[in-house]
Amino acid sequence: MILCCGEALMDMLPRTVGTEGTAFLPVPGGAIFNTALALGRLGNKAGFLCGVSTDLFGEQLLAHLAASGVTLDLCIRSARPTTLAFVRLVNGDATYTFYDENSAGRLITPEDLPVLPDGTSALHFGAISLIGEPCGTAYEALLTREAPARVISLDPNIRPGFITDEAAYRARLARIIPQADIIKVSHEDLDWLAPGEPFEALAKGWIASGVKIVILTLGKDGARAMTRTLDVTVPARKVEVVDTVGAGDTFNAGFLSALDDAGLLTKEAIAGIAEQSLAAALARAVAVAAITVSRAGANPPFRSEISGS
Repeated sequence: MILCCGEALMDMLPRTVGTEGTAFLPVPGGAIFNTALALGRLGNKAGFLCGVSTDLFGEQLLAHLAASGVTLDLCIRSARPTTLAFVRLVNGDATYTFYDENSAGRLITPEDLPVLPDGTSALHFGAISLIGEPCGTAYEALLTREAPARVISLDPNIRPGFITDEAAYRARLARIIPQADIIKVSHEDLDWLAPGEPFEALAKGWIASGVKIVILTLGKDGARAMTRTLDVTVPARKVEVVDTVGAGDTFNAGFLSALDDAGLLTKEAIAGIAEQSLAAALARAVAVAAITVSRAGANPPFRSEISGS
């Protein structure tokens, strides 16, 4: 099982209501939620670990995952409210305003963490769940506990507007990055993580610290991945972009899905991945993301929609 560990929330998507102005449509989302959803739709065994409310939005979130076959046994339930993310779209690109104080997702602690099933092969982390407290401490503790034996995937997915203690967050990233096997970043992430530093230099530094695969998404130009010995780029698929909500999240799912299908989700296999296998995983990731951006909101494809899969 690939266990996705992080936020579930309601994306409040803007919709024009006649001549009355803009209303907001609540849609299940969250970066880690989206990755779990996409993995389930791709037919891989996926699980989700998060603090989830018992309110009406929490029930909607879990029902949405369950409909795509995602295992929910490890979710931590409480009566606290669900996080809301109001979305603003400018030329198809999304920015977010979060309402997360005292939420079910934010207030989980290390003491809430469950024992993971033996069949858990990989864990995926990232986004706002690593920023807030006490949940950030809880997810860091889980990552550190499981990193010696299981594949760790990390997508920082930086949200500058959500960061209230930049020094503490940078310190957390400095601690967890060397424990990850796979890291995916965008150009926007790079601009915040290491302004002015070329991707190649940053990737080589991370690889020297212990990371096995570093991926850079390139939007319309595809995606690039580096390992200690490989540097692979695959082209994008041409689609008409509706919006970019969930693009990176579903890219992560496509990449992990391909590795899982190939039997490569072990620490040893990731460390010695062949060029053909790396290119194939990038290609599926690009294909999954391309379908997602061609639709409104984070609506990842099912496996039957991915040609060649």
